[in-house]
Amino acid sequence: MLILNKTAGVFFKPSRRKIYEFLGSFHFHPGKLFLHKLVLGIETSCDDTAAAVVDEAGNVLGEAIHSQTEVHLKTGGIIPPVAQQLHRENIQRIVQEALSASEVSPSELSAIATTIKPGLALSLGVGLSFSLQLVDQFKKPFIPIHHMEAHALTIRLTNTVEFPFLVLLISGGHCLLALVRGVSDFLLLGKSLDIAPGDMLDKVARRLSLIKHPECSTMSGGKAIEHLAKQGNRMHFDFQPPMQRAKNCDFSFSGLQHVIDKMIMRKEKEEGIEQGQILSSAADIAAAVQHTVACHIAKRTHRAILFCKQRGLLRPSNAVLVVSGGVASNLYIRKALEIVTNATQCTLLCPPARLCTDNGIMIAWNGVERLRAGLGILHNTEGIRYEPKCPLGVDISKEVGEAAIKVPRLKMKI
Repeated sequence: MLILNKTAGVFFKPSRRKIYEFLGSFHFHPGKLFLHKLVLGIETSCDDTAAAVVDEAGNVLGEAIHSQTEVHLKTGGIIPPVAQQLHRENIQRIVQEALSASEVSPSELSAIATTIKPGLALSLGVGLSFSLQLVDQFKKPFIPIHHMEAHALTIRLTNTVEFPFLVLLISGGHCLLALVRGVSDFLLLGKSLDIAPGDMLDKVARRLSLIKHPECSTMSGGKAIEHLAKQGNRMHFDFQPPMQRAKNCDFSFSGLQHVIDKMIMRKEKEEGIEQGQILSSAADIAAAVQHTVACHIAKRTHRAILFCKQRGLLRPSNAVLVVSGGVASNLYIRKALEIVTNATQCTLLCPPARLCTDNGIMIAWNGVERLRAGLGILHNTEGIRYEPKCPLGVDISKEVGEAAIKVPRLKMKI
């Protein structure tokens, strides 16, 4: 029995009339027989409302997603109450669309899996409340999902990957390195000590006012940096990767962001423009920032591979590094990591780009994995709570630091 003690906050409770309307919207298929276990996954941990139905063979039977990106671009970042309201407005429709596309009625589901940790409290509450309504109505098992665990296991939906493997999760809200030994068995090797890389890239993009750039106006901050960097020369600016003397696998991005902000301010004075106008050197700055972030991530990952091999935690050859999360779709960062995996005789695997960002498929698949392993399946949801902050696995980062592994210098020619 899973016991969660965090404060739940105020749940979003759909009216009884809306629930009946929702249930009445399904077309049942009495002649249809499902031989596989079927899991409905629901994701509302941040700013995407998503749902999907996946079977135990990994077939995606139906999915739907509502992105809030456009709204948050206009406000310059995610405002939790706004994200909460948009989840409330869209969750019923998104779940209904996923189920309708799959031609599966709620009564045919084997279980309902939902992200309950970590994430934005107000957003998590919407998904959990709606899920519990369905669980109660249809008497289905409930599988609480750790958002980072779902990202880590997504690769097993798209590729044949056996345990153990190393995973690097990089996104707008998270940054960590972990050894995956089983479905819910993780050793945390390192994490960001401050902000996540995606958050830093978004903030730099906002500081450069890239939303006003004609080629970047509809892009997220990270995508805008990657796009503009292709046109820039990274050699025009010299940013030093953080934590170069720290022989561990932790990350840091806030200090680098501060250095970049000061440099942008200096360039604005040099060019005689006000904050909010686009610098002529914006592309060069984007290229230099992206390269520095890539080098920082690559070096920490290199040390994690060496540590795991030294301790016999990964196979000496053909070990697998999985990279997932929104920032994993950045091809420049992927190329930096390819240099590392080539040097360490590892295989680099990334889920398809659409599965790197938040989605319902990864939640449903995590539910399938847990259902098959018999882990964390709740038949009584009394006392279930969401957890805005929640570590992943057992933290051995101190042990990694004590090993003080020196990382050979690699030429980052990307």
